[in-house]
Amino acid sequence: MSFSITSPAFVAGHDIPSDYTCEGGDISPALAWSDIPTGTKSLALIVDDPDAPDPAAPKMTWVHWVLYNLPSNTTRLAEAIDPDSLPTGTLEGKNDWKRTGYGGPCPPIGRHRYFFKLYALDVLLPDLKHPTKVQLEKAMEGHILAKAEMIGTYQKARTEEA
Repeated sequence: MSFSITSPAFVAGHDIPSDYTCEGGDISPALAWSDIPTGTKSLALIVDDPDAPDPAAPKMTWVHWVLYNLPSNTTRLAEAIDPDSLPTGTLEGKNDWKRTGYGGPCPPIGRHRYFFKLYALDVLLPDLKHPTKVQLEKAMEGHILAKAEMIGTYQKARTEEA
């Protein structure tokens, strides 16, 4: 087996249910992973959307969630996890709403892809004081043992106003 990430909320490559988006409860989906590599000291999770703002003409990658220093013996995150329920030692980074925590899919147009990327690291990172995705990626350089990835998609329901 190889390092992998899954969610009981949706099948990889398919739609993310609206409960986990701005059109629903905007709660984080449950996530689970397996086959953490030997030598892993911590895990990091980045959830982002490379299709922003329009999949037909993407201009940026929108960051939805940044977590790091998840303990290496952690194998899951519960649905709708709040900061106080994160595994002991886990630290949060800033998403593109300039806040910590999960921000669900809310694409302005079209069907977007959402990448749930889990990294196995050979170190416990220092407290980076709510880093951005770019700052976390820089801190992880040279320390990534393995990467697991799962993609979900989402398109807002069409709401036509008269």
